[in-house]
Amino acid sequence: MSRTYFGTDGIRGTVGQAPITADFMLRLGHAVGRVLKAKLARPTVLIGKDTRISGYMIESALEAGFASAGVDVLLTGPLPTPGVAYLTRALRLDLGVVISASHNGYPDNGIKFFSARGEKLPDEWERQVEAALAQAAQWVDSAQLGKAKRIEDARGRYVEFCKSTFGNDLSLKGLKIVIDAAHGAAYQTAPEVFHELGAEVVRIGCSPDGLNINAGFGATSPAALVKAVQENGAHYGVALDGDADRLQLVDSTGRLYNGDELLYVMVADRLAQGQRVPGAVGTLMTNMAVEVALKACDIEFVRAKVGDRYVLEELAARGWLLGGEGSGHLLALDKHTTGDGTVSALQVLQAVSRSGKSLAELLAPVTLFPQVLINVRLQPGQDWKAAPGLADVQAQVQRELGDSGRLLIRASGTEPLVRVMVEARDATQAQACSERLAQLFRP
Repeated sequence: MSRTYFGTDGIRGTVGQAPITADFMLRLGHAVGRVLKAKLARPTVLIGKDTRISGYMIESALEAGFASAGVDVLLTGPLPTPGVAYLTRALRLDLGVVISASHNGYPDNGIKFFSARGEKLPDEWERQVEAALAQAAQWVDSAQLGKAKRIEDARGRYVEFCKSTFGNDLSLKGLKIVIDAAHGAAYQTAPEVFHELGAEVVRIGCSPDGLNINAGFGATSPAALVKAVQENGAHYGVALDGDADRLQLVDSTGRLYNGDELLYVMVADRLAQGQRVPGAVGTLMTNMAVEVALKACDIEFVRAKVGDRYVLEELAARGWLLGGEGSGHLLALDKHTTGDGTVSALQVLQAVSRSGKSLAELLAPVTLFPQVLINVRLQPGQDWKAAPGLADVQAQVQRELGDSGRLLIRASGTEPLVRVMVEARDATQAQACSERLAQLFRP
């Protein structure tokens, strides 16, 4: 059974348009509640959200849906996605629910779920929920309705957890760090974490009004961070996205580091500490230079499908701990069960502190290959795989690139786009090859 509502990262869309409507969220809460009740007598779920204004509406509708199925609800208010994952596990709850559209603007919103272990749920669980959505509601009687209450210390619990992932023998004293929370879920927690670890914190993107999430700030708009770091003479800058599960990092020179580079730093730090690192997981989009550098350290590198959930699945299957995406979703499974922008930033700064080197020095073995990505909008009903000459041109390009480059063509999971990516040691070659491939899909 294919999924109708769930995409690569939960359910997401424009508020007021199906399925991001109050009536659907009521049905969704009820359906998920029924799936839980099939195995548990009295489940309890945790609901957290980011700062977009539609979170109030969706939170209320989900709460009502869960209660109607006989499920108790705990509410955290604004809290990073990884904070919900952590508290679900720490409080021994049955499900974590996040109301967020991550890096999207405020007109969008969505839902993500975490298991009792604080991990993203598999496709099969999502199919069970969709099957329950297709069935008629089965309201419990009044005596069995779920109850709801708010957790007053959710933020403080999560802050302490983040701090616990940073070495006890280390501190951030002497560092000035700019924190950009994208006016999102970490607008309180992230500055508190870095301040309590000793850093002088400069806040930007920490004044949410319900409408400004990800607007000109955060991991998807790092220019604001670069500017603030330089204007304030800061040592580093950390930009999170709206739900704070990914990051971008800037040093004092204004150089921006992506997730591919930061993954290498995390692996190298573990190796420097004498820890065993059998392998690391990236995605089909991970820059080839990282793969080359890791192999030079005798670290096996595996590519998963794009999406942090698929990186997580590959790590779990292999029993490995470290993985990530260039977008800044990083996984350190010895620290957390899911991607966490704040925790990942702490892992990188920990590596800097331990080594006594700058980030640029730690990344000397990694020179990123030029990577060109072209998005081509598809016409209604267009089958990009049937483009005339596609196989021949792909083969020609791959022959030209040889062992010093690669190509990737894939459909977007959220938009009617085909994404054409080519990377090579030579930027001109990467651009020319990607244009040649992209032209095959244009009308």
